Amino acid sequence: MTGKAEQKSFATADETREFQRGTLDLLRIGGAEIGRLTLQPGWRWSDHVKPLAGTELCEAPHFQYHVQGVLHVVMALPQGHDAWVVGDEPVVVVDWYGASNYARS
Repeated sequence: MTGKAEQKSFATADETREFQRGTLDLLRIGGAEIGRLTLQPGWRWSDHVKPLAGTELCEAPHFQYHVQGVLHVVMALPQGHDAWVVGDEPVVVVDWYGASNYARS
């Protein structure tokens, strides 16, 4: 901690990554990286991010606040998951852990 206040907005993200049917806005603040994922109807991790990740399932641990929409997540054992948007409303999540490497090509 630097001991000083910091303020940032996703409207002016430090980095934006676009992938099919989705966007990641990334903020670097307080020594951390926080991401806002916006996933459009029809998005599915195994269809739209798997080619970028190069893994069979998403292996990123997430610590997220779900802002909007419905996201269906299926967990695998011992690790990994797939997820997809349910319905016609975009999904928006804020991810405090796991976003920094998300959809990185």
